[in-house]
Amino acid sequence: MEEISGDPVDGSFVFLWKLKIPPKPKIFTWRLIKDRLPTKLNLRGRQVEITDPMCPLCNNSEEDAAHLFFNCSNVLPLWWESLSWVKSVGAFPKEPKDHFMQHTIRNATRSKDMRWSCWWIALTRTIWQHRNKLVFDNQTFNATKLMDEALLLLWSWLKAMEKYFDTHFNQWSSNLADAFM
Repeated sequence: MEEISGDPVDGSFVFLWKLKIPPKPKIFTWRLIKDRLPTKLNLRGRQVEITDPMCPLCNNSEEDAAHLFFNCSNVLPLWWESLSWVKSVGAFPKEPKDHFMQHTIRNATRSKDMRWSCWWIALTRTIWQHRNKLVFDNQTFNATKLMDEALLLLWSWLKAMEKYFDTHFNQWSSNLADAFM
């Protein structure tokens, strides 16, 4: 659509559509990068009455995509932990598109680098699912469960997309530095 309408093609989306993951996570990622998810701030902008605009994960800030996925005090440690797997340090961008691009700047032809991009999608999607469980099912936030579910999601994608990936989940998840380096 962007090519037909004359808008410049965004490199992040070209990369996204080439990933060998299911379509729903790709569409979710596209919506996140374009700020089209129904966060409380976006819903309020569409004239939907929101009684509590605060982030359901931390209840310290209004819920917008940048806060919910990257700056919330409950999810930020998850991102820092994942940086330790690739022995990287640095600041995270605040905007979803820039954050995604930070996870795609490595060599996109190597499978371990593709894993890094897929990890970003698995973690953000799992954060969204946990957010929805808090909002709609009155569940409580559990960072360990969130991280385990994101890792299981990524592992299931790797089993499907990498021909010679036959590592058992427990073995793979207990040595994540090797999985990404």
